[in-house]
Amino acid sequence: KKMEGFPGFSPASFLLPFLLLQVPTLCSAGFGFSVKASAEPVVVLLGEDAILPCQLYPAQSTAHMHIRWYRAQLSPAVLVFQDRQDLGGEQMLEYRGRAELLGASLGRGDATLQIRRARTSDHGQYRCRVEDGDVFQEATVELHVIGLGSVPHIYMMGPEEGGIRVLCSSGGWFPSPKVQWRDTAGVKLPSLPESQSQDGDGLFRVVASLVVKDSSVGNVTCSIQNLLSGQEKASAIFLPEPFFPRVSPWKVALAGTLPVIGILLSGLSYVGWKQHQAKKRAIKEKKKESQETDQMRSEKESVLKDQEKLEAELERRKKLYHEDWKKALIYPDWRKEYFKPEIYNGDPLFSFLALVSLNHEIFDQNNSDPKRKENCNEEIQGDGNLITLEKKDFKSGQYYWEVDKMDTDEWTLGIYEEHEEENGLSKEASKKFRVLVKRGCEYRALAYCSQNIALEESLLIKEHPQKIVIFLDYEDSNLSFYDVASGAHIFSFTQPSFSGSVNPYFKHKAIE
Repeated sequence: KKMEGFPGFSPASFLLPFLLLQVPTLCSAGFGFSVKASAEPVVVLLGEDAILPCQLYPAQSTAHMHIRWYRAQLSPAVLVFQDRQDLGGEQMLEYRGRAELLGASLGRGDATLQIRRARTSDHGQYRCRVEDGDVFQEATVELHVIGLGSVPHIYMMGPEEGGIRVLCSSGGWFPSPKVQWRDTAGVKLPSLPESQSQDGDGLFRVVASLVVKDSSVGNVTCSIQNLLSGQEKASAIFLPEPFFPRVSPWKVALAGTLPVIGILLSGLSYVGWKQHQAKKRAIKEKKKESQETDQMRSEKESVLKDQEKLEAELERRKKLYHEDWKKALIYPDWRKEYFKPEIYNGDPLFSFLALVSLNHEIFDQNNSDPKRKENCNEEIQGDGNLITLEKKDFKSGQYYWEVDKMDTDEWTLGIYEEHEEENGLSKEASKKFRVLVKRGCEYRALAYCSQNIALEESLLIKEHPQKIVIFLDYEDSNLSFYDVASGAHIFSFTQPSFSGSVNPYFKHKAIE
């Protein structure tokens, strides 16, 4: 309907200019992205996992983006994620094995960070930075690590200054807590200055004292509060009235003469005071040295405990691998990390083979060397496309090697097992091959000896690998192939166990 008194006017004509003004804003929202994080601090108890949210708006996949979580500076960082994998080279040591992205929601623009087993050193500010080409956005998250210490231990020290001195102590707090004394009615009591100290893990220990002079006060309560969370722990103690010192009449009379006696004694005690000060300084220095010794001993014990934990963890992971290596089939980077040339407790964990690069120029030079040709085995003779590998004769252990430049139309890659078989009165050498074969866009897994094919299986590989890593576990009779770029598992041979020496094998031609 048209509005009365306004000919030709309708609600649609009234809203049209407003909608036109909104069009640029609505359209511009489709360009670029923004990063948002939690406006409130994230609070986590010491030792628990911390979740720091970071979300892209509008929601979009972050799998192809560069995600960096850092603190005071860009590098080294808490975590760097790019090309669907973590880049450990720029990561701070204290976050290795503890920081990771919650990758289940990467497709919805979620770049949330998880920090396992929060420490006091994790307390503070974090920045989430997301880069897409030349464009980047950042958001800030505050992490508060809360340490709730032990229940206060409260006890009487003895008479002092006409009353009873009470001491309260507790440890394991973070950050620095607040101590408060109260009487039975909940009224706050003035206390003496407290002392606080930090241990090697950054946790605070607090000691506070109070002199109670009112014998009718009954109970006194010591409460220790975490100022970030507001949580507190408290203990109470009952002070019996007979424990308080009594004032005798003779003490009242003596109080009048004390100023005179004090003046007389002051002159006599001057020399003694100086000696006392010297002894006091000596005791203080000795106490300081004792504290430093105790601190050094505590730090040494902490380091030894951390070392024992690390050794136990390494031993546990080693046992897990030997018991069930198949759990690591989809983790080639995990294998490389733990299969490195290092001796632990005298036990070689693995051996490493250098990269094998398929360089045609080097091959041509090698083929032109007559001595090189004489050293080739029967598989090399007569094949100009074969890239020879150094014969290793593996008979035990675990190994891996990488083969680069796999972008040719044909190749055969894997191993051959060489052993002797009895043929009548003589022994003949035979070779068993376990290889991947590429012809054009087709891939096959092939296991054969001479003309007898034990296994032939077609493989579905969407992206042609440019570099392949081969893992060989002789004792487990396992041979596994992975795409180095994507980390994808290609194929594994788990046929009967090896019985002879094993050698790497590559041929620049597909086996028929």
